[in-house]
Amino acid sequence: MEIISEKLANYVTNNSQKEPEILTDLARETHQKVLLPRMLSGTLQGRFLSMLSKLISPERILEIGTYTGYATLCLAEGLADKGEIDTIDKNEELVDFQRKYFDRSGFGKQIHQHLGNAIDLIPDLKNEYDLVFLDADKSNYLNYFELVLPKTRPGGLILSDNVLWSGKVTQQVDPKDKDTQVLRKFNKLLANDPRVESVLLPLRDGLTLTRVC
Repeated sequence: MEIISEKLANYVTNNSQKEPEILTDLARETHQKVLLPRMLSGTLQGRFLSMLSKLISPERILEIGTYTGYATLCLAEGLADKGEIDTIDKNEELVDFQRKYFDRSGFGKQIHQHLGNAIDLIPDLKNEYDLVFLDADKSNYLNYFELVLPKTRPGGLILSDNVLWSGKVTQQVDPKDKDTQVLRKFNKLLANDPRVESVLLPLRDGLTLTRVC
């Protein structure tokens, strides 16, 4: 589902800040070598992540779903001087790919890769986070939210990607489509949960910005 026309989307991107060269290279290599390159955040969303991170200058960021590290590096642009990112992914084949770009970016020592199932790893993380980015398997979004909420400081932000799910959230749901079922429940929860304040933005495939009360 295209929220706006390709022509208008190109105009918006062309009239926003350009991505750093390292991200252009990362995106190019992802398209050349990695399956499902559409999973990349992309230029416009990446610039939004960068801007938001710069506005709050987080000391600690938690990312659920690293993929090839594009969004990780966008978020890193706003890190406080000694800030750090914990990023979790279960794809062992992408660890070296991610690390190559993390080290090249200059943020390498501040980005900590965690390999495994996020459901198992999140409870063992000892940090309190200023910013959390959810961008992993959608069927676990409700579980991820409940795990990261107590680890996010009051006033901290949780970003949830792909919450429009190509428009499927507005359509009749196939009983076998667990991802869409969970996302509909997730979106309703975030809109009504008294523990948080949320706004769903029609950016790319939908991005919810949530502030912890």
